[in-house]
Amino acid sequence: ASDRASITVRDILAASPRQLVPQCGYQCMSCCRIFPTLWSLKIHIQHSSLEGYSCKVYYRRLKALWEKEHKEQEAASPQG
Repeated sequence: ASDRASITVRDILAASPRQLVPQCGYQCMSCCRIFPTLWSLKIHIQHSSLEGYSCKVYYRRLKALWEKEHKEQEAASPQG
């Protein structure tokens, strides 16, 4: 279960095509804070619960929705 819940940099980038903030860094789509690197954004997401909220829940939920949508699309596509 923890493997399925892990969030990668790829997941973060997929969260929004507008995530890159010009000349500033990367914006967390959950709390809107800006971080200078993808690594710092990923660390923020992993440890945001220490600050009293959890951006990880937002990204985990997005990842679950993408996986569900992908499975539905695979099931709906003709097997040929």
